[in-house]
Amino acid sequence: NQVLDSASIQVSRRRRNAKTDRIDAESLVRVLMALHRGETKVCSIVHVPTRDEEDVKRLHRSRATLVNERVRHVNRIKGLLKLQGVHHIEPNRNGWISSLKDLRSHDGSPFPPHLLQEIKREAKLLAVVKELLREVCADIDQLVSATADRTHRNRRKASPHPIAARLMQVRGIGPTFASVLAAEVFYRKFANRRAVASYVGLTPTPYSSGSMDRDQGISKAGNARARRYAVELAWLWLRNQPTSKLTAWFKERVTIAKGRVRRIAIVALARKLIVALWRYLETGLVPDGAMLKG
Repeated sequence: NQVLDSASIQVSRRRRNAKTDRIDAESLVRVLMALHRGETKVCSIVHVPTRDEEDVKRLHRSRATLVNERVRHVNRIKGLLKLQGVHHIEPNRNGWISSLKDLRSHDGSPFPPHLLQEIKREAKLLAVVKELLREVCADIDQLVSATADRTHRNRRKASPHPIAARLMQVRGIGPTFASVLAAEVFYRKFANRRAVASYVGLTPTPYSSGSMDRDQGISKAGNARARRYAVELAWLWLRNQPTSKLTAWFKERVTIAKGRVRRIAIVALARKLIVALWRYLETGLVPDGAMLKG
């Protein structure tokens, strides 16, 4: 069985189209016949992840949700404090709650009691979110850490996520990025490097017609979560892999440029990096000049 992406099926736009179940069925039959003839461009086939592949995504997605919740509570506490001109308290620091004792407004007057109670309630919610975030991060570390007891071969425990464990062997890739890339991208098979970049939405989108020839930027048609982490990983790659060929490529093109030029170049680097990591997982070929841990 195959699942087709209905949005990728071509539809005539010359007029208002009739839509019935019979018309849709006939259209799908024609598309399937074209696919059977080898016309792979007529539509896109959806890769449906298995239950286990979908379930393993929950950890890093829960982490992202909790990180956003933490930011929301921290910003709310800061906003409530600034209502009375208090700017020196940082809710992200340990022990900041003790600063609320004998707290006064910017003019030295007593801090409003109801506002103080609201801040303390937000502090309790923030503490709960931080505790949940620590639990999720611990689960991610446990998932991607390859543990092996070589003295008891029968009890040896393989990594539950071997793809993430292999990614973590590369310097600069930690448990979070390894788990995201393994669960969102590299759990599936790709035919070539173009398919990898297309899935992440990092392929260029040219607009060329007659004398007009310009670039519309990246397609952004793939996995948005994976694309965001790929760009973040590209910045980390520059810091942790200074001797790699990819870093040299970036520095050669950017030199001392700033702003938009660097942002465009880092997206291009993210595309090259995601392809290089795919090749590393498929063939074992380490990216040129990259260093492994240990």
